[in-house]
Amino acid sequence: VQLQASGGGLVQAGGSLRLSCASSERAVSSYTVAWFRQASGKEREFVAAIDYRGITTVSAEFVQGRFTIARDNAKNTVYLQMSSLKPEDTAVYYCAKDRYIHSWDTWSKKRPSTYDAWGQGTQVTVSS
Repeated sequence: VQLQASGGGLVQAGGSLRLSCASSERAVSSYTVAWFRQASGKEREFVAAIDYRGITTVSAEFVQGRFTIARDNAKNTVYLQMSSLKPEDTAVYYCAKDRYIHSWDTWSKKRPSTYDAWGQGTQVTVSS
């Protein structure tokens, strides 16, 4: 399964962006998909994940209700709606597909090793 992340850009603090993670393969609808981010000089960190049905989600604490993850399995696409953006949200954002089909829990889905396919990343820059 290949993933294509898009939607990043330059935005002022307090602004909003919607990231998309699209796949040309219907199979992605059977897997949990997550968003991670990596700021310059820092390790990749978990942002949010959504189960294959689009019913259950888990987010990092720093999200604090500002980001919403959703999916449209008819379009093989997962979204990350980001609002109230802060300069510290500046990073390259990656989407990733779970290596296990029809799998969900709120612990392992926060770990990069759980995912076996990654999108190329999309840059988000928040200016102060």
